[in-house]
Amino acid sequence: MDAEEKQPEVWMRGPIPQVPALLQPVAHAILQVNEDIQKIDSDRYEKQLWVKPYGMASIAFHLQHIAGVMDRLMTYSRGESLNEEQFDYLSQEGQRNDSLCLEDLKGNLERTVEGFIEALKAINPDSLTEERFLGRKKIPTTQIGLLFHAAEHAQRHYGQLLVTLNLLQHLDHTA
Repeated sequence: MDAEEKQPEVWMRGPIPQVPALLQPVAHAILQVNEDIQKIDSDRYEKQLWVKPYGMASIAFHLQHIAGVMDRLMTYSRGESLNEEQFDYLSQEGQRNDSLCLEDLKGNLERTVEGFIEALKAINPDSLTEERFLGRKKIPTTQIGLLFHAAEHAQRHYGQLLVTLNLLQHLDHTA
């Protein structure tokens, strides 16, 4: 198949091996977001990485945030607290860092998604309804609730990222 030939969406390609059946929708959503983000033209948007059109979140923020949320929610889903590295990453989300490029951010997201999918494979489906806690406030939820939220949150930010990309493209053409 030609590399440019369009594949069906991830969920239409069948189950992800070793991911429990109840977590297939989570895996499909996360993989789809990553696949779509990897297609973003780095050359076109590199110089606009930190631009916040009309005060909206930047491209860089969305990519950092999607990866960060997936990592944090997986940690909480295991019943663990965040570590200092995760708190540091959180504090850096959206902070301009000219040493980062779009390819770096896409690569970080890809590695995060790969780790997330591997972690899904290790989850015992019998634990999905067990109580878990979110954040320092220990907001009660369940393991499946955290995992589902990671997927829907990634999709929400990808949608916002698309709006940002479209605005940047439009603003670039009107200049």
